[in-house]
Amino acid sequence: MSPASRRTPTRRQALTAVAVVSSAGMLAACGAQQGATAADAPAGGPVTGGELVYLEYQPHTNLYPPQAGFYPNGGLVNNIADRLTYQNPETLEIEPWIASDWEVNADATEYTFNLRDGVTFSDGTPLDADAVAQNFDTFGLGDGELGLTVSEAINNYAGSEVVDEDTVTFRFDAPAPGFLQATSTINSGLVSPDTLDRSLEEFGAGSSTEIVGSGPFVVADEEIGTRIRLEAREDYDWAPPSLEHQGRAYLDAIEIVVTPEDSVRIGSLTSGQADYVRYVQAYDEEQVTAAGFDLYAPQTRGVNNGLALRPANPLLGDVRVRQALLHGVDAQEVVDTVYTENYPVATSQLSRSALGYKDESAGIAYDPELSGQLLDEAGWVPGAHGIREKDGQRLSLDVYASNAQPLSKPNLELVSQQLARIGVELNVRTADTATVTAAAGDPIGSPLYHSMVGRADHDVIKSQFHSENRDVLASADKELDALLDAVASEPDPAKRDAASGAVQDYLTEQALYIPLFEEPQVYGAAPHVQGVGFESVGRPAFYDTWLNR
Repeated sequence: MSPASRRTPTRRQALTAVAVVSSAGMLAACGAQQGATAADAPAGGPVTGGELVYLEYQPHTNLYPPQAGFYPNGGLVNNIADRLTYQNPETLEIEPWIASDWEVNADATEYTFNLRDGVTFSDGTPLDADAVAQNFDTFGLGDGELGLTVSEAINNYAGSEVVDEDTVTFRFDAPAPGFLQATSTINSGLVSPDTLDRSLEEFGAGSSTEIVGSGPFVVADEEIGTRIRLEAREDYDWAPPSLEHQGRAYLDAIEIVVTPEDSVRIGSLTSGQADYVRYVQAYDEEQVTAAGFDLYAPQTRGVNNGLALRPANPLLGDVRVRQALLHGVDAQEVVDTVYTENYPVATSQLSRSALGYKDESAGIAYDPELSGQLLDEAGWVPGAHGIREKDGQRLSLDVYASNAQPLSKPNLELVSQQLARIGVELNVRTADTATVTAAAGDPIGSPLYHSMVGRADHDVIKSQFHSENRDVLASADKELDALLDAVASEPDPAKRDAASGAVQDYLTEQALYIPLFEEPQVYGAAPHVQGVGFESVGRPAFYDTWLNR
């Protein structure tokens, strides 16, 4: 993948004075490791060998594939667990991988996959039809005894049938047109049958070395919350056939070091202690490129970064109030002030590169004059300090800054200033991740909720808004659920696009979501890091990566 920004053609600068943190010694040790040399490579070709030092913003929490949506989780699952199919990140076409071919019936209620020969998990167990069936029965139905949840990527799942050693059929209670793409996602990463016997807690941090997949890397070592080491699997030989590279990964190992401090991640990269980092903040992008390093900003192609408005909160029960908030937020100002050109302003609840996207620009346009009219009509009149009041109550709302969203706090603080202009008080709260997560389901304590979700399929909108999935609206809106079910159950592609458009229209008309920007994942890498790649929604893929020192 090419860098998101042009690299300045100057010699890499040696930056010093990297902040001292507990991980500094580890970074120095990692940076001093012997890498591969160009002499190991055929003329102009990739180098085999060497270790990559990769800095991750947050520690991973769980490697159960249906819970891999959190980017640190997904970044690991993407490299240790293969999938039945491969979604080409450039074309978004679904291609063979562990499945050599497949058939889907006319109403998308039955899928049959034929598997390639010779694939094994890293413990030597065959990746056969039995193993595939066990994986999808777990992901599609869950396991209450073990606490294993149903995957949000799989809808209407009924069960599997092992036809023979290399053939498996899946059946659905209703059309499931998103299932083929679901088989390509990290939520459907294939793990060994023994691994599926583990509880959800046993998939968590601290047990990562025991999670057995069939991918090009294995988890070799782990220090909880601090570092995790991936090592190449020598016998790996079943990459997607469409890839030019076949056989084992080029890198010998990847040392992933959790480095939450922005200055330390960037300083370690530009000083040569690290090779590759995730979560380059918008205000650090220029520093990375000015130092001669590469910047990558793959899009997440799903529900845009935005604010869910919870109608179950009494202050937001009136659609006119929600509409006033929607038109009182200037997303362009947010992008221009807090972010960069890698964060395009939203024109709908979905990214323009998302399947099923419909332009909602007119319905979500910034119009503070309209906001004032709507609040007047709803009976909210200016009170003390300009904040509107009704029946003795101030129009005062809370929102928690999200630790998972880029620059959430300054983003929300600017939104708060914008809403103050129309007489709405927005209190931006900060808390630890556990508190924010608990607040996510509470429309009273958290009337607005900051989030996004990436997936390169129509079903992403259902994942975000359905009352049985992420339910960011914290509501039981039966009309919305029915519209979302139609997206997930319509086998005709054109009608599925229309169903997605109907959801976006409803979200706009009911003012249930304030879209802000199309969220990328932003990475920085040293010039010697070659073959940088990502899966379809921006998680790192290390299989093709190599070091040209």
